Amino acid sequence: MRILMLDLDTLRPDHLGCYGYARNTSPALDSIARDGVRFDHYHCTDAPCLPSRAALISGRFGIHNGVVNHGGLAADMRPTGIDRDFSDQMLDHSLFYTFRRAGFHTASINSFAERHSSYWFNAGLNEVYNFGRCGNESAEDIMPIAVDWLERNADKDNWMLHINFWDPHTPYRAPMEFGNPFENDPLPEWLNEETLKVHLAHVGPHCINEIGMYTDVPNPAYPRQLGKATNMRELKQVVDGYDCGIRYMDENINRLLNILKQKGLYEDMAIIVTSDHGENIGELGLYSEHGTADEITTRIPMIIKWPGMQKNASCSDFHYNIDLLPTIAELLNVAPYEKWEGQSYANTLRSGEKGGYPYLVVSQCAHVCQRAVRFGDYIYIRTYHDGFHLFDDEMLFDVKNDFHEQRNLAAERPDLCGQACRYLTEWHEKMALTGDSDIDPLWTVLREGGPYHAKGHLPEYCKRLEATGRAEGAARLRARHPEEFKK
Repeated sequence: MRILMLDLDTLRPDHLGCYGYARNTSPALDSIARDGVRFDHYHCTDAPCLPSRAALISGRFGIHNGVVNHGGLAADMRPTGIDRDFSDQMLDHSLFYTFRRAGFHTASINSFAERHSSYWFNAGLNEVYNFGRCGNESAEDIMPIAVDWLERNADKDNWMLHINFWDPHTPYRAPMEFGNPFENDPLPEWLNEETLKVHLAHVGPHCINEIGMYTDVPNPAYPRQLGKATNMRELKQVVDGYDCGIRYMDENINRLLNILKQKGLYEDMAIIVTSDHGENIGELGLYSEHGTADEITTRIPMIIKWPGMQKNASCSDFHYNIDLLPTIAELLNVAPYEKWEGQSYANTLRSGEKGGYPYLVVSQCAHVCQRAVRFGDYIYIRTYHDGFHLFDDEMLFDVKNDFHEQRNLAAERPDLCGQACRYLTEWHEKMALTGDSDIDPLWTVLREGGPYHAKGHLPEYCKRLEATGRAEGAARLRARHPEEFKK
């Protein structure tokens, strides 16, 4: 058997045709969905990049594996401890080693491990091809390596090739000669003049005035990536930049699929399509970033084409990214690991059997400190550190009717907030009883001074707010975060 895993960074599912997007961003990925099963409510347990892939590879929540931040103590996997054997649990029970245990030769084209000094990501891989640009590469850098690998190995049996594409990630990097396939496509309806006016008054990093996080200075090496957007034309350029990254990546994926089809391998092989997190493009006032625990950041695509299983099917159950590991183990007849925390959905792939969870709890501690509960038609977000966005402590959104999270219902629906808080308490109790440590890394992040991407920036950012007509926001941030001015 042959398996291709497409790990597509920063890909929000609602910008794919197979998930209902009006723009033609993803014909190749859409074709895979027609040949497999599409999961509609699939979330990373922990966002963004490093915490999400730590959960994916370990099969454990960030509260247990220890990785929830992009720096500090909570950016490293917790050591196995006294039970560590000659090798540790990340080798013996990681995602890629599970393929090895099933008899597969494993290879990966990724620079993720080097980008985050997260070398546990490569555990279980026979081969690793690191382009060496720490996630700043584009599809034209990856493709020669991928094509060469397939030309040398595709006809062999029992291999798993993992390819990490970065094109939808900021800075938006599709080559200018690629053009703009969406030049004549309108913006999504919700991004209108009224929304733009609200967002121009927003306070917080990666808002429309500071798309570069705390600055509006664009990088000339990436002409598609604006530093700010002050009018509808520039706002469209932001959306088009993201969508061009998806379409450019998709066209390169189509090249890979054509190679496999020409070799007569496509029909009988498995393909897994997923991502680490989504991308806010206006939601909660953020642009070109994945810095919250909301629906847009934590929801990810999952498409699985598996020989002999369902085709052109969808699953509406709630699932986590940590569910992939036990699913792969079941499909490949590998014994599960007792500390994996996801649940297999192999029977969903086989027969469409229902499953999933009654609710999900997802986290973000790299840009803000938030935990969110996704239940029914709602997402409840509890903020412990606002990342300088002035978020309310409690936010509740009806994501069925208000997908872009424009109206906070927390004050109107205390009953639903209470229900979500009970779910969150129930989850915390379960985590406390099943983990190897009684330390919640979210509190570690707070005690270290806050999320990695928020530490040390507030004094200068407040000066910028005052210089750009948002002095009231600066005053509120100074009052909310006085400790930032004592350092």
